[in-house]
Parts: sequence; C-alpha cells; structure tokens
Amino acid sequence: MQIHHTIASLRAALADAARIAFVPTMGNLHDGHIDLMRQAGERAGTVVASIFVNRLQFGPKEDFDKYPRTFESDCARLAAAGVDHLFAPDEKEMYPTPQRYHVEPDPAHVNILEGAVRAGHFGGVATVVLKLFNIVQPHVALFGKKDYQQLMVLRNMVRELALPVEIVAGETIRADDGLALSSRNGYLSAAERAEAPRLNRLLVWIREKLAAGDRNFLRLETEAVAELAAHGWHPDYIAIRRRSDLQSPQGDDALVVLAAARLGNTRLIDNLEI
Repeated sequence: MQIHHTIASLRAALADAARIAFVPTMGNLHDGHIDLMRQAGERAGTVVASIFVNRLQFGPKEDFDKYPRTFESDCARLAAAGVDHLFAPDEKEMYPTPQRYHVEPDPAHVNILEGAVRAGHFGGVATVVLKLFNIVQPHVALFGKKDYQQLMVLRNMVRELALPVEIVAGETIRADDGLALSSRNGYLSAAERAEAPRLNRLLVWIREKLAAGDRNFLRLETEAVAELAAHGWHPDYIAIRRRSDLQSPQGDDALVVLAAARLGNTRLIDNLEI
C-alpha cells in the first residue's frame, strides 16, 4: 500500500488507474470500515482510502483535538484489506487557506435528526467529501448505512451536482448481540456495553410492528423513546422517515427508522431500513 500525504503525489499515482473505488474515513477504523474496503476491491481495480480528521464537521462543543488518532494500526488494517493507496493529508494540505467556499445542503435535509443537535455538521461533511472527490476522482465511493443521514445528504449532493461518482451503501456491521460497530463503543463501560444492544432491539421491534401493519408512527416512536428512558438512556430521537430525504412518510414511501440516544457519556446512533 502506498501512502500519500500530498494531493500531487496521489494524483500522480492514480494517473493511469482504469477504475477507482474510494472509501473516505477519519481513521480510528473498526470492522465496518474494513468491510467497506473489501467491498471496494470487488468494484474496482484500484482502491483508495483516505484518513483525514475534518475540522469543518466538528461543532463548537465537539472536541476535535480529542478525536482518536490511530494511524499506525489503521495503516496495517488497510494494507491487510487490500487497499492500494492511502491519502493521509494534514490540514495544511487540505485547507492551505481558510475554506471560504462551502457546500450548503438543503436545510430540510440537515436541520433535522442529527443536524438538529449538530449544527453545521453536514455542511462540513459535504464540503470535505466534494473536495476529496475532486482530488481522488473516483468512479465509485462507498459509505456505511450506519450514518444514514450522511449517506442521504451525499447521495443527494452527487445527484444534484451531477457528479460522475456512483455512491454505494454498505450494510451496517454488527456485533453478535446486534450493537452496530462504532468507534464510540470503546467509550462504554462494561455495564453500558451490556445495555447498549437495547437500541437495536427497539428498532427491530418497530420494524416488526410496521411489517405487521401498524401505521401509528408517533405511538411506536413514543413507546420506544420511553423504553430507552426507563433504562437510563437519554434519547435524542427515534424517528420513522422515508429513506429518500428523511422527511415524514407519505403513502407507500420506502421507510427507515433512525435512533440516537446517549448512554452514560456515549452517544450512540443506529437505524434499520424497513
């Protein structure tokens, strides 16, 4: 695996690549990331990953400096997963001057759910991803379904800006007890880790209720929130939405149920497509 710290180095290495698959990350990799790398290898002859902790997507109350940096172990995992090129720029390379031009997603897409508690987050994500697409120029890019709102925003950005990139969604990788893999899981205490799968169990319960014909969305959401609160969680939301733009469902829309809640000091998110 070749490691590139500059745009010029990466572009030179990719000059003759026929088909490129790209997986952007912020590092601190887990098995879900590695699964995306393996899927990328099935879709293109050249696999590029990136590691860049993007300051633009951190809010004022989110500690950019404390985000885990595990570069050496990340490199070993990427190489073992068959990644051909790793782009690992520093901030000066990515933002040599203050970033004055930004992607501004539709407020209806980003001022809800995660965006309601992380103002500016998705604008920062969209800006860095667009910049990375311009640097790497991939044919296909892979993102996990676990960050469903991010996936929705990026799909719509690619479609509306007519970017020549196919977006592929990777299924959420879970532990045996159903907990979605996340870098945040390492912050859970032993007792919290034992409790954490309840979030996924409630999403499965909602999915089963919907499959049985229950269309009282508000009641299902309210009961699930109450169940979390009764077991020591601090829920932000459990919401049944249509997949395409995460707005309230209409008619026969394809659905997804999304959840975010704090357990102790750790905020967990999850979702299930219906």
